[in-house]
Amino acid sequence: MKTQYAVSLAMLAGVAVGALGVQGLHAQAKPPVYTVTEIDVTNIDAYTKEYAPLAQASIKASGGKLLAAGQKVTALEGDPPKPRVAIQMWDSLEKAQAWRNSAEYKKAREIGNKYAKFRAFAVEGLPQ
Repeated sequence: MKTQYAVSLAMLAGVAVGALGVQGLHAQAKPPVYTVTEIDVTNIDAYTKEYAPLAQASIKASGGKLLAAGQKVTALEGDPPKPRVAIQMWDSLEKAQAWRNSAEYKKAREIGNKYAKFRAFAVEGLPQ
């Protein structure tokens, strides 16, 4: 009988330690960073064929995730932005900045600057 109590207490202690460990890991997780770019395109065909594939490949190679991109922007309040919009998700602001400073992206932007004007900003996400 005492063995059953000892085993039960050991199991409960293990569950409690595991639960605390999981809570600690969740508390340490940093929220993602989102970058939002407004793109005023002057030549949509060239932009789509020459710039977009290079930029998207550099985002993926740098660990970012393209969440949304396009011209179909619906205003929920006020006027919608007239240009295209792109939204990316990054693990940190440092990773987003490293991507923007990478040789791959700089090469893509040389092409993109011929066909568009860019405005970009980053915002930290909320803990989940």
